[in-house]
Amino acid sequence: MKKGRITIPTDESFVEGTKKIAALWGADAVRDCDGTELPKNVKKLAEKVYNTYFIVRGDNEWAEKHPEETHRTFLMSARNLAEGDTLQINPMQGYFALQIQPDWENTAYWEVYDRTSGERHADWEWNEKSGRVLVKNARPMHEYTVNFMAKVVWHPVQIYNYLTNNWTCEKQKMYDPAFPHTALYIKRHMEEWCCEHPETDVVRFTTFLYQFMLVFNEKGKEKYVDWFGYGLSTSPAMLEAFAKEYGYALCSEDFVRAGNYNSPFRNPDKKFRDWTDFVQRKVSGTVRELVDIVHFHGKEAMMFLGDDWIGAEPYGKHFKDMDLDAVVGSVGGGVTVRMLSEIPHVKYREGRLLPYFFPDTFFAGNEENAVAELNKNWMTARRALLRKPLDRLGFGGYLSLAAKFPQFVARAGEICEEFRTIAETAGKAKPYCGLTVAVLNAWGSLRSWQSHMVAHELWYQQIYSYQGILEALSGLAVNVQFLSFDDVLQKGIEKDIDVIINVGDGGTAYSGGEYWADEKLVEKLRAWVREGHGFLGVGEPTAYAKEGRYFRLADVLGVDKELGFTLGEDKYNIEKQAHFITADVKGEIDYGEGMKNVYALDGAQVLDITFSDRFRRSVNVGEVKLAANDYGKGRGVYIAGLPYSAQNARLLYRAMFWAAHKEEAMFTMFSSDPDTECSYYPETGMCAVVNNGSEKKATVLTDGKGNRTELALQGGELIWRKVER
Repeated sequence: MKKGRITIPTDESFVEGTKKIAALWGADAVRDCDGTELPKNVKKLAEKVYNTYFIVRGDNEWAEKHPEETHRTFLMSARNLAEGDTLQINPMQGYFALQIQPDWENTAYWEVYDRTSGERHADWEWNEKSGRVLVKNARPMHEYTVNFMAKVVWHPVQIYNYLTNNWTCEKQKMYDPAFPHTALYIKRHMEEWCCEHPETDVVRFTTFLYQFMLVFNEKGKEKYVDWFGYGLSTSPAMLEAFAKEYGYALCSEDFVRAGNYNSPFRNPDKKFRDWTDFVQRKVSGTVRELVDIVHFHGKEAMMFLGDDWIGAEPYGKHFKDMDLDAVVGSVGGGVTVRMLSEIPHVKYREGRLLPYFFPDTFFAGNEENAVAELNKNWMTARRALLRKPLDRLGFGGYLSLAAKFPQFVARAGEICEEFRTIAETAGKAKPYCGLTVAVLNAWGSLRSWQSHMVAHELWYQQIYSYQGILEALSGLAVNVQFLSFDDVLQKGIEKDIDVIINVGDGGTAYSGGEYWADEKLVEKLRAWVREGHGFLGVGEPTAYAKEGRYFRLADVLGVDKELGFTLGEDKYNIEKQAHFITADVKGEIDYGEGMKNVYALDGAQVLDITFSDRFRRSVNVGEVKLAANDYGKGRGVYIAGLPYSAQNARLLYRAMFWAAHKEEAMFTMFSSDPDTECSYYPETGMCAVVNNGSEKKATVLTDGKGNRTELALQGGELIWRKVER
């Protein structure tokens, strides 16, 4: 058993158990977790000690002395129907009173909106005693809401941990460094803390100043979550500083946005872009002062990519200014591996595997499920690690719980050993990539590997069919870039890009919505494809109804979506054809939620189509699920949806090479069975072949020079081969 690259949790009540598992897993670092304390002799447990550090919570004595410096957020009340010319609204209806409280001292920021007309309603008054807002001169049968500023009096993440683990400890209050007293306090506290913790090698900031949007309902359940949400950064101090710097003030509706709170699925407007850039600069400047203190004391500064990470966008232009040493984040799958492993401006990157060692998973009789979750997490993460490995892996929670599951402990040890081999072998050289692919959306490189997420990488019915594209890409032998619509309009398309992918529902920031009203965007992409490149659309790509088309690049994709306006136009292209793209397909293709009412234009090749059981005709029937189309010297491909699976990853791989007119190049270091994939490292001549399935597989490895090697891999097996160059 080798040692290194592994971080495990520990606490003062599990010292001997930590020593045993550290030896089994080859761990060289230990960390504490929320709600625990490190042992006094912690330096004897590992070479490196991580210690959790909270900037804006954890000191209730300070918070209680300065309640005016707590965090704030803008929230929208429930919608209330006016049946007469007055109505009373309780802003707190549906909200968790232990988390938030109406900020009655700052009602100047409050607004009432007529949500039927969309107009701001000026005639209202509030009553602090009753906790109600009285709306006067209301219009009957119109719905009204109150946008109210709320104080955040209990940290959202501690709420989750507290309720999940049945804690009885003190509820952690919050304080905002945008206010003057707290700004001075956090620097003083950082200095004192470093002096008091000589055993700490790595200060694990969890995280910085502003929590992602996480609001609970009256039952203590999550009510609204947005992992990218800036809504909890809106204190009066921040709003006043913004207005002074930018020359204009923001109002509550600029954040509430009729209840979607600037969701990342919405195209960001100028006000929101200004605000996010402002917050990022404030965060980076404040954090840099703390990091300088950490470095002065000879310690490393690590950012946990979660919790209070808002304003610390790892792919943003201000991230480097913080001078961090490392980042760590939770691994939900291949997408989050790549999100972490490609972060610039840090010395090392660490991923925390699932499951978390909490009692919601580690309870009596659940060992088999815990092992299954670990295996699933590892299998999806490993594909991405072979393309761009992390430097370290870790675990979180209570190690004492995991220790009660011997099969889990044994399997985790095997994974740790396999990871070390990947990191040390794949980390020495760049993998072979046959194509360069760009994912096109409103966010571009700022949110690299972060599109189609709501609560990190959790499953949502509306997005798993699109998230699967990124999950597939995370482990395929292609370079992946992220391109914004503004990039295309302002800078054009880089010459090395072979294929552009546009994926998402119509009207969202990921499909593009109103961006597609710009004819210059359409012109540039049409010209680029006709020159000999590929364009791949998934779901409702380029969707914006205009001039009789719904897909603005319908001519490129070879399909459009019927909105009912062109039902009188007969559609005869319904015959399914065999194709290079579908050559490895066995059985039916899984399109996830799919897409309704998509039809093929004349000249396009229909690769998959479904028909209703109610009737069958030879015209005006069928739902096109997969199509291919020649367009000048280039090509377009349409897919209705693509949740991640081995077969779907192979289908996407073939579609990209076909669209780029590089079919033969696909067979350079190619593994024939879709359950098996190959990562080749030309600089070292090493090749990794992995079986992503649970069953034994026979495959043929092709090196692109006509050489074929037959291989047999057990379920989940990874083998390394030296390739003659």
